[in-house]
Amino acid sequence: MKKRISLLILTVCLLCSLLPTTAAAASETGVLQTIQAMGIMVGDENGNMNLDNNVTRAEFATLLARSSVYKDTVGDGDVGYSLFSDVKSGHWASSYIKLAVEQGWMIGYTDGSFRPSNTITLEEACTAVLRLLGYDTASLAGTFPTAQLSKASALGLRDQISRTQGDLMTRRDCMYLFYNLMTAENSSGQIYATTLGYSVTNGEVDYAAVVSDNLSGPYISDGSTPELPFAASSATVYRDGKLSSLSAINLYDVYYYNSGMQTVWVYSDRISGTVSALSPSSLSPTSVTVAGNTYSLTTPEAVYQLSTLGGTAIGDTVMLLLGMDGSVVGVVTGSNIDTTYYGVVVSSSRGVNDTDSAVVETRVQVACTDGTVHTFSVDRSTSYTVGRLVSVSVTEGGTTIRTLSERSTSGRVNSSGTSLGSLDFAENVRILDTTSDGAYASITASRLAGANLSSSHVRYYVLNSDGEISDLILNDVTGDTWDYGYLVSIADYSTSLNINVTYSYLRDGTTVTIPASNVKYSVTTGGIAIRSDENGAIDSMRNLESVRLTELGTLSAAAGNQRYDVAEDVQVYLRRDGAYYLTSLSAVDADSYNLTGWYDSFGCPAGGKIRVLIAVEKS
Repeated sequence: MKKRISLLILTVCLLCSLLPTTAAAASETGVLQTIQAMGIMVGDENGNMNLDNNVTRAEFATLLARSSVYKDTVGDGDVGYSLFSDVKSGHWASSYIKLAVEQGWMIGYTDGSFRPSNTITLEEACTAVLRLLGYDTASLAGTFPTAQLSKASALGLRDQISRTQGDLMTRRDCMYLFYNLMTAENSSGQIYATTLGYSVTNGEVDYAAVVSDNLSGPYISDGSTPELPFAASSATVYRDGKLSSLSAINLYDVYYYNSGMQTVWVYSDRISGTVSALSPSSLSPTSVTVAGNTYSLTTPEAVYQLSTLGGTAIGDTVMLLLGMDGSVVGVVTGSNIDTTYYGVVVSSSRGVNDTDSAVVETRVQVACTDGTVHTFSVDRSTSYTVGRLVSVSVTEGGTTIRTLSERSTSGRVNSSGTSLGSLDFAENVRILDTTSDGAYASITASRLAGANLSSSHVRYYVLNSDGEISDLILNDVTGDTWDYGYLVSIADYSTSLNINVTYSYLRDGTTVTIPASNVKYSVTTGGIAIRSDENGAIDSMRNLESVRLTELGTLSAAAGNQRYDVAEDVQVYLRRDGAYYLTSLSAVDADSYNLTGWYDSFGCPAGGKIRVLIAVEKS
């Protein structure tokens, strides 16, 4: 299964970069995103957070409830309660107020009122949050409100809040107060967020867990605009890793949402093919194998649909709908199955049918533009050449594989990676960099930004109904189809009659030795690019270009005024006393080490990345 780059994760990584290492240094954006993700504070019907507005006692009771272990048991639509003369059962916050009073976080007034519309002061807010943490009046030293304000300061609850005694709290102040609450210790010495099921590392709540734990979904689109508990106009939508809109959601797309963040994540990953296995049983499967790959089932609907109770059997053709983690959340059968894949043949072999040993079939592994190698079975003995361009159509009637003639185009990919020459890329364009011998690498459109592609670089492309490129197959454009390493030694025992050479190189920290053979590559010690055939044997080897680096970052490096991109999977070696030790990019720098970068320089338009880095400590 391909490595999924979920937008959820990308968004989490981006937002995590905004989060502080200490509450005192917290950015407003990071604080707000965390509070929204937790569902504590949400925007109005237009998505506005109105951070400068004052907070009423009714609103504060709501914030307390959403920050407690009872957050999933009370809501805006709950049946109301008449506990106070001014809080009737029809009041929007009556259930929140009832909870806050029953738990002792807030109290009413002696005249039997709660005064829900009164704005809350700093000392009232701190007192209520301290009670939520288990600190009652008896456990505090001093009198109200001095004791409460002092304890709140000692626990860090007042960090980044400039209010003093008697001041009214704004929504921005409450945002910081409840953010600080999460990492404060309760009266039992526990970090409060952990009592809600969140993990805390280095004084910070695990933001990814916050987002995931407060997701609603998965839901499967019926083709119409989904109904959400917040205004569609205020929704932020990501589809397959890119900013999108609700109108872009198609039939059978899988979506999730976080109400607090008013954000929707949409996924269009679908796998079509023949069911070849159901495990551990066809009666109650937890995983399914389709097109040579196994997928876990994570919804009751998917389990039922793929079971014998749901009418599915091994040998049936299905379309799996995948969620954000790559698991199956839904299944489509019958005439609704109509999927076409594009890619290159990785392998082809003949065998007998899994369900009928009298039928000879061909199993073809195809690296497809969706980033996955699928295995398709066809009831014929045709052989498919490795590296050949093919399309694969999967319908209710079965699977059809067709060889493709090359369809080329050319032009410059713009700097934002959204178009190639005069053709725009589709929002969820699928791109595969390949070679004629079956090597492949799934890439994103942004990887090609700025590259000039000739007709020889484009093997095939497909246009959607809007005239945009939906699928693109390239010819060795990025250099990502090669393997990289560092050639340590060459032992040449050749004579005038025989070639006999042994090569030893480092690859991801492991020494690989190519035994003496009758093949001699035109290389010297240093960074190398390696291409292997379908059986894993070395097919070609060439040297990388070296450069002495003067600057080094996580994404780029420099040699004087010349800048180089650094590959995400760059191999970094520390050389000491003639030996090489695999290390990380973050462990070396240009001030303490002499750095030599090795980059691919063999004509790939989107190549030229630092693939290997050798660091020698300065004396």
